[in-house]
Amino acid sequence: MSSHASSSSASYSTLIGAHELAQHIDDPDWVIFDCRHDLANRDFGRDVYARAHIPGARFLHLDEDLSSPLTGTNGRHPLPDPEAFAQRIARAGVGNETQVIAYDDAGGMFAARLWWMMRWVGHHCVAVLDGGLVAWLEAGQALTAKVPEPVPATFRVSLRPEVVDAAWVLGHLHDPEMLLLDARSPDRYRGENETLDPVGGHIPGAINRFFRDNLDGRGHFKQASILREEFGALLKGGDAHRVVHQCGSGVTACHNLLAMESAGLTGSRLYAGSWSEWCADPARPVATGPER
Repeated sequence: MSSHASSSSASYSTLIGAHELAQHIDDPDWVIFDCRHDLANRDFGRDVYARAHIPGARFLHLDEDLSSPLTGTNGRHPLPDPEAFAQRIARAGVGNETQVIAYDDAGGMFAARLWWMMRWVGHHCVAVLDGGLVAWLEAGQALTAKVPEPVPATFRVSLRPEVVDAAWVLGHLHDPEMLLLDARSPDRYRGENETLDPVGGHIPGAINRFFRDNLDGRGHFKQASILREEFGALLKGGDAHRVVHQCGSGVTACHNLLAMESAGLTGSRLYAGSWSEWCADPARPVATGPER
């Protein structure tokens, strides 16, 4: 499932196992990021990182480092300015040749956001630790409270067209060339139990693919062949390039994107503003209930 080259300088671009990561823990060309977060407690990630993390890992905060300020109409986790994001990761020691690894303790739901953002700014040597912190500990690996002192690097942005905006989605709502996949839980998709956003429901025509369905019972990503079959059933023989991923705020949608890429279904895109941006404008249409 990990994608890597056959040479000694293997690079990982989707997933990496705990044992493989352990073999590179002292590699100066690798940078690890702790992306732990709790949507209900914004200090959670920083607190648990301070107590213990994978050796060498730097901390990135979902709200502060992987998002830009909120305006009330741009969603709950709007994408940051790409140059500002590049400067942030460069200060953490990431250059254009660095192998980046992201992990969390939530099945990859936050680490996948960093994975996608690295690709967005043109960096493909980035992978998510499969199974996260639990897999690391199960592999018998140690944690530390020591905070690394990164050597700043230079990172050049090469922005990729992997993101669409609300206007694009609105203009393609009834276009068979767009397949909109909603990564939220089935109840929130239907418009029930909505606690995060002021309006319940989903974008008309969207199909529900709960991101947790990408994981097996151990919290690891399912085998590539299984994911290929499951997403293939949604695609109905169509091309992966038709797929636009969204969720509540452009975070768990990246998990579905990662699952597709790990299954060899490449080229899908992200609607980063997602439901939280979409429902902020009452002029945009809303659907509720199960899939039609």
